[in-house]
Amino acid sequence: MTVKYTEDHEWVKVDGDTATVGITGYAAEQLGDVVFVELPEVGANYDKGADMAVVESVKAASDVYAPVSGEVLEANEKLADTPETVNEAPEGDGWFARIKLSDKSELDALMDEAAYKEFCEGL
Repeated sequence: MTVKYTEDHEWVKVDGDTATVGITGYAAEQLGDVVFVELPEVGANYDKGADMAVVESVKAASDVYAPVSGEVLEANEKLADTPETVNEAPEGDGWFARIKLSDKSELDALMDEAAYKEFCEGL
């Protein structure tokens, strides 16, 4: 399974033509305690970079951008009742959506784990 990262601190785990999307541990740490998550609608189509979801914490509300283009196949409805999962397991059970990729080549522009780690160290 391939994992890629954006400069906006989203991650994408790719399995075939399906991408699971969430925010990184770095982003969750910067946000603080997450109290609400607005998820994308199943069936909605997003272009890469479009506002896809919103995460609200005790500090601020932040947009979550689609790291790839595609159709939302599934949203993590568990986050409606337990938004703190984003803090507890941001790159695991705290995922936001599963997207059917419309253009796999978009993944080429994203960072691998080593590049993302280096990017964060420079912030």
